Amino acid sequence: MLKNFLGQIGWFVIVGCAAAATHWAIAVACVAWAGLAPLVANVIGWLVAFVVSFAGHYRLTFRHQHAPLLRAAVRFFMVSALGFAINEISYAILLQATRIRYDILLALVLIGIAGMTFILGRYWAFRRSH
Repeated sequence: MLKNFLGQIGWFVIVGCAAAATHWAIAVACVAWAGLAPLVANVIGWLVAFVVSFAGHYRLTFRHQHAPLLRAAVRFFMVSALGFAINEISYAILLQATRIRYDILLALVLIGIAGMTFILGRYWAFRRSH
């Protein structure tokens, strides 16, 4: 059981880093190349990263939990949306309250949401039983 849990943590970190890097890169590219406001770019980054995150967590992190695909997708979208709401609110406040660059702030906020995502993913979104 501990081996399984540690394996989940490992995959969660790998998939989470891939999704966070996707989120960050898309958001920064939207600001730099498309001239979008950071908060708008953040929404686009999150939507693209959701696909990376769900696919990786369903196929790798939580695969042994055998959750039905559609139910897991809906639940994980809810988890991700909650995390994103917290992300966007925190990001908006920090953009106004600090002089830290928008790209650095976004990276810090993304890291802060990861723990909540793991707990809700493991014990609710990807849980097999109702």
